[in-house]
Amino acid sequence: MIEAQVLTKRYGAKTAVDQASFMVRPGKVTGLLGPNGAGKSTTMRMIVGLDRPSAGSVTVNGLAYAQHGAPLHQVGALLEAKGVHTGRSAYNHLLSLAATHGIGASRVREVIQIAGLESVARKRVGGFSLGMGQRLGIAAALLGDPQTLILDEPVNGLDPEGVIWVRTLVRHLASEGRTVLLSSHLMSEMALTADHIIVFGRGRVIADTPISEFVDQGRAATVRVTSPRADELARLLLSPDVQVTRVDENTIDVTGVTAESVGELSASAGIALHGITTVSGSLEEAYLKLTAEEVEYKSDAPIQQEVTR
Repeated sequence: MIEAQVLTKRYGAKTAVDQASFMVRPGKVTGLLGPNGAGKSTTMRMIVGLDRPSAGSVTVNGLAYAQHGAPLHQVGALLEAKGVHTGRSAYNHLLSLAATHGIGASRVREVIQIAGLESVARKRVGGFSLGMGQRLGIAAALLGDPQTLILDEPVNGLDPEGVIWVRTLVRHLASEGRTVLLSSHLMSEMALTADHIIVFGRGRVIADTPISEFVDQGRAATVRVTSPRADELARLLLSPDVQVTRVDENTIDVTGVTAESVGELSASAGIALHGITTVSGSLEEAYLKLTAEEVEYKSDAPIQQEVTR
């Protein structure tokens, strides 16, 4: 388990992490979300002792990282996939890490197999692609068979097969009762992988909740209706609490009312419906709604679309 108590980190006048308190519990995958500059990476660095808190504390399995006698057996972390001697082979890189904890060569070969690096294990890391580097970083994190795994953007640079591998791996590790914390900017992938999310905004924890509840709280009920008399139905539905948006000539989206109410109103008015459905919300929608005022780096420039003639 990871536990942070009023965790704070300042760099001069800038507060990167501001009195953050949270728990990452075993047996589930916890996602760490937030805009660029929100404090996610700084928090991860403090968890593994790479940055010293300005105030507050963070422990892993009851102790600060530096107090663990054999930290690789407690915490496996991928924070910077390029932090590797480029002249070494993948095998020798892992073997050198293993030697610091008395881990045998058999475990090195095992994690190489888990990461799918058998064909390149004896090649120099300097020639690795970004995705291969990510796999090597995850292999290093798994080396000590740790109870806690911390992965910063683990699917960055991976192909679709690699993304599925990471998803399957972390969910399997959580099912074994381990603590798994990972960050990602890919909302679709986080929605498929995480059970619980912690959202940072400007260094503060602004949400700490099961992912299903987070999506439900951020979702406005939207009913999509298709009818040859969509305009007429829209006029009947409009009220201070109901918003209607045109999708196309015969389709409207309605928020602030249930599908049952729309069906009853159309029936009483004699308006035929060709389709009616409740549109599900998404993690991305809920996240963007929550963090709209927490984004530090914004661009007001319009997005230009390229036109092919």
